[in-house]
Amino acid sequence: MRSGKGELGNQTPGREYVYKMNSIGFIETLWQDVRHGARLLRLNPGFASVAILSLALGIGANTSIFQLLDAIRLRTLPVRNPQELVEVQLANRDWSSGSFSGYRPALTNPLWEQLRDRQQAFTGMFAWGGGFKFNLSRGGEARLAEGMWVSGDFFNVLGIAPAAGRVFTASEDRRGCGALGAVISYAFWQREFGGDPTAIGRTLLLSGNPFEVIGVTPAGFSGVDVGKSFDIALPLCSEPVFQHGHSILDQRHQFFLAAMGRLKPGWSVTQASAHLAAISPGVFEATVPTGYAQDMKDYLTLKLGAFEAGNGVSGLREASARPLWLLMSITGLVLLIACANLANLMLARASAREKEIAVRLAIGASRARLIRQLLAESLLLAAIGTVAGACVAPTLSRLLISLLGTEGNQVFVDLAMDWRVLAFTGGLAILTCLLFGLTPALRATRTEPGAVMKSSGRGMTAAREGFGLRRLLVISQVALSLVLLVGGLLFARSLRNLLTLDLGMRQDGILIAYLDLTHLNLPMDRYAIVKRELMERLRAIPGVESAADATIVPVGGSSWTMGVKITGAAADQKGSSRFNWVSPGFFKTMGIPMIAGRDVENRDTATAPKIAIVNETFARRLLNGANPIGKTFRTVAEPGYPEAVYEIVGLVKDTKYHNLREKQQAICFAASLQHPLGGRPSGQIMIRSSVPLAGLLPTLKRTIAEQSPDIILQFQVFKTMLREKLVTDRVMAALSGAFGFLAAMLAMIGLYGVMSYMVARRRSEIGIRIALGAARRDVMAIILREAGLLLAIGLVVGTGLSLAAATTARNLLFGLEPNDPKTLAMAIGALAVVALAASYVPALRAARLDPLVALRDE
Repeated sequence: MRSGKGELGNQTPGREYVYKMNSIGFIETLWQDVRHGARLLRLNPGFASVAILSLALGIGANTSIFQLLDAIRLRTLPVRNPQELVEVQLANRDWSSGSFSGYRPALTNPLWEQLRDRQQAFTGMFAWGGGFKFNLSRGGEARLAEGMWVSGDFFNVLGIAPAAGRVFTASEDRRGCGALGAVISYAFWQREFGGDPTAIGRTLLLSGNPFEVIGVTPAGFSGVDVGKSFDIALPLCSEPVFQHGHSILDQRHQFFLAAMGRLKPGWSVTQASAHLAAISPGVFEATVPTGYAQDMKDYLTLKLGAFEAGNGVSGLREASARPLWLLMSITGLVLLIACANLANLMLARASAREKEIAVRLAIGASRARLIRQLLAESLLLAAIGTVAGACVAPTLSRLLISLLGTEGNQVFVDLAMDWRVLAFTGGLAILTCLLFGLTPALRATRTEPGAVMKSSGRGMTAAREGFGLRRLLVISQVALSLVLLVGGLLFARSLRNLLTLDLGMRQDGILIAYLDLTHLNLPMDRYAIVKRELMERLRAIPGVESAADATIVPVGGSSWTMGVKITGAAADQKGSSRFNWVSPGFFKTMGIPMIAGRDVENRDTATAPKIAIVNETFARRLLNGANPIGKTFRTVAEPGYPEAVYEIVGLVKDTKYHNLREKQQAICFAASLQHPLGGRPSGQIMIRSSVPLAGLLPTLKRTIAEQSPDIILQFQVFKTMLREKLVTDRVMAALSGAFGFLAAMLAMIGLYGVMSYMVARRRSEIGIRIALGAARRDVMAIILREAGLLLAIGLVVGTGLSLAAATTARNLLFGLEPNDPKTLAMAIGALAVVALAASYVPALRAARLDPLVALRDE
């Protein structure tokens, strides 16, 4: 009798088939492939290190830039239902008359009150004004806290519950509330009070005014202005406490507020904008500014609009949008170059394993199975590189944030990982694996076993195809590297142009002393006398060459513009000029050359005829180049600045006024004692020193304290301030230069690899040539000619790409055109030298080849 087992036959193949159909079998074979790939990487530590480092830098850089973009542009505010929030501001934003202060000066307080009372599109609204400093010091050197004015419904509309204490309410938001109280941020609570719960109820002295701490905001809330944070929030109705009778709440020309609302159910942003446009005529008619000489018809044509604000608002977002996207493109190119480099290395490894792969194919292995095994090594490299890059990315992001911030303008963003960052990093891992792993795997498994065996393992046909692909990859690397080098050089040279720019004034040896005399409690006409006495004491300090005060610090970012009418025989010539009110000695202190006429003098008092000193551009534009000395002009009346007649008594060289990038402006320097607002309890003194500033500071502080210990002061080096204005330029120059250098190194490695591979594949040919009498230099010429051809093609392609790509950075450059020929020539020359140096070693190795050894190996 035959057994059932015998009738059924051998069951092993069936079991193997079923096992292979099972998903567990797939996972097991995949695990085997990964373990095999890990062993291969362990046996080639040099290759693995280069690959992982390249991927870590490329993926880490891309992730860090994306993380910053996510934090600034994509992430919603940590508040209740942020998608319902909209910002209300001028829909036609070309209005420029008025006084603007703070981070986002979109509305005046009268505009805000009219809007709040008339709107019907929102369940609630709030206003805020950020960027105001409160001094925590009682005297001496200032200790500033970042302040924010808020309306009563600010926290309620946002849905922010306090971490301790309470927040303001709408019922408290009323005129004459006095020092109502202060809500502090969680970070300030930890920094100033150590997180002590008893901080609630304690008193803070803010610029000399006592405020009780009534609440603390949650740890994750830093305001609605992304990139900025606050230490202390005060109710808007408390603003008059700080102004000593000069409150700006009723001033229709003082723009310092922004406003947001939460949409009613069923309302869209479009509907809200239409509603705001409908109520705009009444709002603006009720808030027409007074005190202007010009007609206010343009003001009555303004309209309010609604704009999505679930992601918050941000001046940083607007200022850094182009630089961040450019950096994202740059890091993307670096990753592409790294992938091309790895693809070259993987092709070389696949070529070395041709015989192994041919044998496997010959004994029945499927092509898909071999591709999967080869991709497992790429997947492992991509995974390790991604993990390393993800670990590096937060550090790079924090470094970038620190570079974007300055001592006086810190940047605060939430860099916590979220699903978008994780998805981006995971997508990069998959993409890089496909970019550098798939093509080599497909190429390797196209091997014909018979051809490989006949060619003694050299696989010449496949090798020729593979070598063509490797040439293409090197050309791509050279082209993309040239793009990055051109970008790096453009930004570096643009920064150099800014650093070496002639400002028309001295930069070294100048110190700015910011003074606050409020605590002296003097009559307004006494502040000017105290400042003059203080400057006399400062000038007497050994090492101080001169000192002068000014309402505007040159190139400090502030400005004041007024309309002027030049008195003429036939008709007045109208125009506008920047203004700065300065004391005697200002031009000497700042090193501004006087061309004609006289300086401001002590006799130019408030009761004397008003005088002005103008710059060359003022004379050229408003006086048609005529000699300005003795000419007169009238200022156009503005709120607080009545019409006045000025006689021009001096002419000075052109200088920069507001920022380094601006075109030359017409500037008028008037006498500080003749300022329309009279004496002011605050200001700044420019001090010129012949000794190191660091050694001078203690004496300056002591002298000012001797004048009065109640004077609050803060110092800043003028040249340091100028350099801080170039933060974005420095970041772009540093990062683009670093990435350009990295790209050049990767291209050098790629070209070196291709040339070395070519020498190895043509070893027998080179041996025969030498044996037949070829000179060593001729052999080197063959290799270098091949390298030169690849380099030339890459440079031609890269030149076209560079010229196209550089136009996107036009607005970020200074004193350079994107197609600057000198920059392009420098980049081409540098890359050519690096590439040919990389090719020289393989060429030298080929020239020194022993023909007997080469033919014996063959």
